[in-house]
Amino acid sequence: MAGPGSNHAPGPGSWRGILVPLLLPTWAMIGIFLLLPVLLMAVYSFLTKEFRGGVEWEFSLAAYDQFFLNRGLFGDEPPTLEWTYITVFARSIAQAAGATALCLLIGFPTAWFIATRPASSRGIWLFLITVPYWVNLLIRTVSLRFLIRENGPLNDALMGVGLISEPLQIINTNMAVQLGLFYSYLPFMVLPIYAAVERYSFAYSEAAADLYANRWVTLREIVLPIVRPGIVAGCILVFIPSLGAFLAPNLLGGAKNFMIGSLIEEQFKKSLGNWPFGAAVSMILMTLVLIVLFVQARAATRQEVR
Repeated sequence: MAGPGSNHAPGPGSWRGILVPLLLPTWAMIGIFLLLPVLLMAVYSFLTKEFRGGVEWEFSLAAYDQFFLNRGLFGDEPPTLEWTYITVFARSIAQAAGATALCLLIGFPTAWFIATRPASSRGIWLFLITVPYWVNLLIRTVSLRFLIRENGPLNDALMGVGLISEPLQIINTNMAVQLGLFYSYLPFMVLPIYAAVERYSFAYSEAAADLYANRWVTLREIVLPIVRPGIVAGCILVFIPSLGAFLAPNLLGGAKNFMIGSLIEEQFKKSLGNWPFGAAVSMILMTLVLIVLFVQARAATRQEVR
């Protein structure tokens, strides 16, 4: 038996006895503010819409049936596939994928540039990337709308230098939504890639140059595989919030560019909204996100095995 002056470290059982009480507040916060809301949303998705708004505690699949099937105005026609909401989901996926691609196109060179600056100046560049995001997202989105409107600074500048003869119609288009999503989530792409590039050893690039590999070959065969975890993390961090965004579609895209987030918001913000349907759409969206994360995790596992 060890004496009082023993320097032996506590065993795993001792650490478990110390950590479990310390983690109880964290588990309580996760349970109350994450798991409980998701559980409530799941329950609401199986309830029945009350005529005057709210829900009736009668369990049914009516909300999911409404999403996938069209049974006519009075619900007595043969069911057909409901393309309206499927189209909204397809548009949202396309917009989120486009925003992710645009953020990657701009974010990777930006992260590379910052990571290759002297260590003394990297903090300044990171500050410049993040400082606009200290402002509320709503304010930034409204400011972007002001910037790209027909008589806004962007059109005035382009007409002033003679590049265009009449204002560009950007508001209420897919391009406006893409700009909004890109502007909202660009740092989520830059920062993970920056962290991966900062850990990259440029000795690999020097070795490739010694073997007469050009820059594109070095980028494709050496750099991208090594910094791939940062790229994947950035794509996930941009794609998932873009998929459920509603500020950019509502303020910049208009009714023709309705997305999932806007669809869910409409079901809850009015007294006559359809809460079970909004909850069902939320659960379908969450399922889609979990599928994306599962596929990515499986791909990462296969990559590690290789």
